[in-house]
Amino acid sequence: MSETPRIVIYHTGQDNPKRCTAKKMFRLGLAREVHRLKALPPRSVLLNPYAEKVIWKGDRGIILKRGLSAVDCSWNEIETRFFSSKYFEGRKLPLLLAANPVNYGRPFRLSTAEAVASALFITGFFEDVRYIMSKFGFGGTFLTLNREPLEAYAAAESPEALMREEGEFFPPVKEKD
Repeated sequence: MSETPRIVIYHTGQDNPKRCTAKKMFRLGLAREVHRLKALPPRSVLLNPYAEKVIWKGDRGIILKRGLSAVDCSWNEIETRFFSSKYFEGRKLPLLLAANPVNYGRPFRLSTAEAVASALFITGFFEDVRYIMSKFGFGGTFLTLNREPLEAYAAAESPEALMREEGEFFPPVKEKD
């Protein structure tokens, strides 16, 4: 892994420690743990499901220079953990399906490890993704389940093109009259 980005995760301690993928990443030296949002690297790309901008391959330089940040918290508390800030480069992930045992097959319900791996894949850190996902029993399943969308997202030439790809893989559900 030649250009491995710095990964820092704000850990809130809300999840079951035995199932917490962020804790495993810390134990394996794959990410650094912090306990305050302000301890995340300034101007790093912060994965935020409420961000206006989607992550795309053009964010690779920011990640190499400033790092990739994530917040590990309970899905029940997620709305209270994010805010708009000029302190970070907030980015949301395009739609992908979870492969973790808690939320298997559910869109947007990725574990912290799945979210980090997705961001790294989209921004071209393929070796790092394979290494990180090899440490989780569901890692191979996650990459297989999302192979086509991840490859299309990583190849997209702009955030707008990436969002078009998302619509191709996951068309909006039309409500019945």
